[in-house]
Amino acid sequence: MPKMKSNKSATKRFKLKKGGSIKRGSAFRSHILTKMSNKRKRELRNPQSIHEADVARVKKMMGA
Repeated sequence: MPKMKSNKSATKRFKLKKGGSIKRGSAFRSHILTKMSNKRKRELRNPQSIHEADVARVKKMMGA
């Protein structure tokens, strides 16, 4: 039986953490940042975690 292929876009966007949760980057950080407050931009810098409802789907895409 052939190997399962991982979704390459998912492997680039998500990283597995030690506890089994998955971290992701924040959206809304690419352009038109002048109208956004400094506090909001600072909060968006930090990595977020995937919601527990999506963890199984993302792991399957990553091949983990």
